[in-house]
Amino acid sequence: MRTIVLLLLFFSYGSNNTVGVTKDHSDFWSFITPHKGSLPKIKNTKWAKGDIDQYILSKIEKNGLSPVEEAAPEILVKRLFYDLIGLPPTFDEVKKFRNINHRSEYKKLIDYLLERPEFGEKIASLWMNVARYAEDQAHQVGNNEKFFYPHAHKYRNWVIKSFNNDLPYNDFIRLQLAADQINNVSDKDIVALGFLGLGPQYYDRGRLEVKAEEWEDSVDVVSRGFMALTVACARCHDHKYDPISAADYHAFAGVFASTEIHKREVIYEDGAKSFIHVVKDGKVQDLPLFKRGDVRDKGDIVPRSFLRILSAQEKKTFTKGSGRLELAEAIVDPKNPLTARVAANRIWQMLFGRGLVLTASNFGSLGTPPTHPELLDYLAITFIEGGWSTKNLIKRILLSSTYKQSSIVSLNKRKMDEENKFYSYFPRRRLSAEMLRDSMLFVSGEMEKGDSGSESLKISDVKNFRRTIYGRISRKELNHYLALFDYPDPNIHASTREETITPAQKLYFINSPFVLSRARNIVSNLVNDNLALSVQNIYLKILSRLPSEQEKSDTIKYITVDEEKTIERLTRFAQNLLISNEFIFRD
Repeated sequence: MRTIVLLLLFFSYGSNNTVGVTKDHSDFWSFITPHKGSLPKIKNTKWAKGDIDQYILSKIEKNGLSPVEEAAPEILVKRLFYDLIGLPPTFDEVKKFRNINHRSEYKKLIDYLLERPEFGEKIASLWMNVARYAEDQAHQVGNNEKFFYPHAHKYRNWVIKSFNNDLPYNDFIRLQLAADQINNVSDKDIVALGFLGLGPQYYDRGRLEVKAEEWEDSVDVVSRGFMALTVACARCHDHKYDPISAADYHAFAGVFASTEIHKREVIYEDGAKSFIHVVKDGKVQDLPLFKRGDVRDKGDIVPRSFLRILSAQEKKTFTKGSGRLELAEAIVDPKNPLTARVAANRIWQMLFGRGLVLTASNFGSLGTPPTHPELLDYLAITFIEGGWSTKNLIKRILLSSTYKQSSIVSLNKRKMDEENKFYSYFPRRRLSAEMLRDSMLFVSGEMEKGDSGSESLKISDVKNFRRTIYGRISRKELNHYLALFDYPDPNIHASTREETITPAQKLYFINSPFVLSRARNIVSNLVNDNLALSVQNIYLKILSRLPSEQEKSDTIKYITVDEEKTIERLTRFAQNLLISNEFIFRD
């Protein structure tokens, strides 16, 4: 059987490594430089608050639809809190921003949330999946932890601070690929190299075939993470669908073959804790083209360089050390048609649950085309013109009428726009694994702010009250809770979060000691002799709203059925609110 498979692969790919690229592909949408066209015509000019709305409304109207009304103020407040800081608002905060329908008040809330330190924690949580962040390896021999990363949290903290400081996205890329090759970069920014330095390492690393596996990981995370191109697919043969040759792959991989993972000692201003996991230039080398991926079958030497399809006229070889800085500059070049589009699409996906390009890390032939190509180009150009500011682009999207729509729609509309690809209403989504855990800690009053620069704690540790972003992420054995609620496999780059609904999730909510502990803590802090007031306070704390008279009455009836078990029943009531759809979903 193995022989038959190999023969099929041989005849599929050919013996000359030329099957994949059959034409120039320069006319493919993602390889064309973004451009701002004229705004589309729309009928409902009152609804559109800006350019984004015109692009969206044009598609809505062309498909016989209309946008829904604006969400209620309390819903908008909660939506912004979850989307920008990953935590619910308190009841007092909902009241404070109750005039959010006024544009000036709406802007104030956005600015307030963008400046909170929790913003960086929320955005970094998603970047960790793109960067395939982890603190160990998938394989371990005995107790040998020599390839583990005890200082990985320093890279994570750098990412958080970068988003909070609104580090321009082009510099965000430069520092993660080549901070050690940029003049006047401090140790606090050298840690950015953890993007490469925290990659998988394998035993028997001296063997060429093992090294080649690690190079492929670097090629994959860089090409898919920043440009949404599956360059690693061209390792064994020319890409079968995109204009990426095997020579392109080896030119790209040569950069990482000239780079070494390195544990670097750093001395901080106070004279101190320490080491960071980064990379440095090793023996600079160009790779031969390993035919069909076999390192024993070497073809011509391929100079280190950028992808031909993205190179102006003649390809320029990389000559400065490993070439990491030259690679970074090629990626962030405003003329590169991919980088700004990919970043804008990831931001849109974060806010709406799906990208304008559904396959956020594949802008190639096998990816999905953009539903709104003109809007994607507009966002990409705006992103560059705005100094690559992530916060500015987020704010621009949040100010649109598109974002402010209600999630309550008629059944008929759902049928007409079932996947919401026209954005004719706002999508209702479950909180992510991190947001679920964090929100429960927040409403129980137990959450610890930040991580004080210390090492990660196990998420399962009963004494761990930090946000989930500060928890330990394992490639070897992903935490059960994270896996249950769709946290991606940290062994590989991940572009999206799947959203599954399983019986095991409900069983977790019902039986989890973590959930029960939060419920007990809420009750112990809020219950007094006035049962009606206690019920009201629990509603305020967990759902940030007052209960209706019917809700209050029903709850009191449930609790007073057995007065000897009042605290137990109050705890179960609090637990029911914590696992209610109103708590675990955002509208």
